[in-house]
Amino acid sequence: MTGLSDKRFVIGRILLVVMVLHAAVAHLARAGEPEPATLKPQTREAFDRYVELTEARNEEELKRGKDLLWIDGLPAEQRAETYAALKSGEVRMKRLETFNGGKPIACPNGIIHHWTGVVFIPGVTLDDVLGTLEDYDKHSLYYAPDVERSKIESRDGDHFRVFLRFRRHKVITVVLNTEHDITYFHDATDRAHSRSSTVRIAEVEDAGKSDEREKRPGDDGGFLWGMETWWRMEERDGGVYVQSEVASLTRDIPALLSWMIKPFVTSIPRETLTATLVATRKAVQKRKAKP
Repeated sequence: MTGLSDKRFVIGRILLVVMVLHAAVAHLARAGEPEPATLKPQTREAFDRYVELTEARNEEELKRGKDLLWIDGLPAEQRAETYAALKSGEVRMKRLETFNGGKPIACPNGIIHHWTGVVFIPGVTLDDVLGTLEDYDKHSLYYAPDVERSKIESRDGDHFRVFLRFRRHKVITVVLNTEHDITYFHDATDRAHSRSSTVRIAEVEDAGKSDEREKRPGDDGGFLWGMETWWRMEERDGGVYVQSEVASLTRDIPALLSWMIKPFVTSIPRETLTATLVATRKAVQKRKAKP
């Protein structure tokens, strides 16, 4: 009887988990609307400090002028294996975390997501990659369906102001109007990097309908409150290595659902960055192939 009781207990726990999960998903998907969240000053300040320290580390690495890619810091055998994987078409990702004096940076009421990834694009030049990345008016074609609309609002040499409308779907659909301040730097004939900051993020309600409207930035579903991006490009080995590093800020997850929903939420930044790098390779190669 003990075995039967244990079995019933396990089945009961499984059913309970399934019921809670179903309730949580239904809660998130109800009418397509998440519970509202407000970006608090202390949350913004924590993210700004995180970005400041991450920027300092990036600048120091670029000044050194060597080991441009994160994979260059791997042990020799692992580095060789990773380069071989990149040349075979894989994307290699790494989760990052910036510390303040050796300690984690607490972000009250928010989650900071920080990933970097690298892809190899064979048979192209650095100019081919830059030409594609800077072609923001066509990013809605290059990065569809994640980028629904794209437009260069202004350009002054290597400095851009860009509008992008993002569409994300995972259980629910979220549409965001975003504006970005982007600058490109030509470090050498075979190297370049760029720095991008979102200067405005607004969640769109009833997107695509005649009565669509923007929610007030920072007073919305909290799906994206900030995004900072560092790109690096290096031409060698018969192609170009492209690395993108992204730090983004989202709302925290209510404690009751954190154990179940947080892993789900934190998977989105990695998936999005991976898709971006794959789409970049495809776009550069397609653009290069045009007569």
